[in-house]
Amino acid sequence: MSNENIHVLGKISTAFGIKGWVKVYSYTQPMTNILDYPVWHIRKDGRWQEFKVLQGKPQGKGLVASLQDITDRDLALSLHQCEVGVPEEALPELEEDEHYWFQLIGLKVVNTEGVVLGQVKELFDSGGGNQVLTVTPCEGSIDQQQRLLPFVDQYILEVDLDGSVIQVDWDPDF
Repeated sequence: MSNENIHVLGKISTAFGIKGWVKVYSYTQPMTNILDYPVWHIRKDGRWQEFKVLQGKPQGKGLVASLQDITDRDLALSLHQCEVGVPEEALPELEEDEHYWFQLIGLKVVNTEGVVLGQVKELFDSGGGNQVLTVTPCEGSIDQQQRLLPFVDQYILEVDLDGSVIQVDWDPDF
């Protein structure tokens, strides 16, 4: 199975209970969308393996899931911090102004004055329902500072996937 076509939608954080359930951190919005996929590809020891999702449900602030052949806590713990993905062809088509998180990784972040702030290293959920971009220095960036930018309309002006740029309203000194 080629890795290029698998897109990461979350990761397994740890085991849940003793029957092989896993805690899942989902990058989808809403987070339960990751449960819409009947088969997950899980990257373990550097290669993708398919697991059928038997059950999944919200639990506390996250999700838990039961996977085929993961029947006890030790097996569940062996998936600790493994990425969860699905093949590109399994992803639904998005509206014009929507995008997947994985599409934003590596994009250059430029403010309205044309200053390069860096590039997107990752996105995470701040817990308050807002996503945050982690922007790290790249070639041509104004400084070597890492920045955390709230992914909200107030600051994110345009996502240009074709141009590999996110335009933001953000002062480099902030």
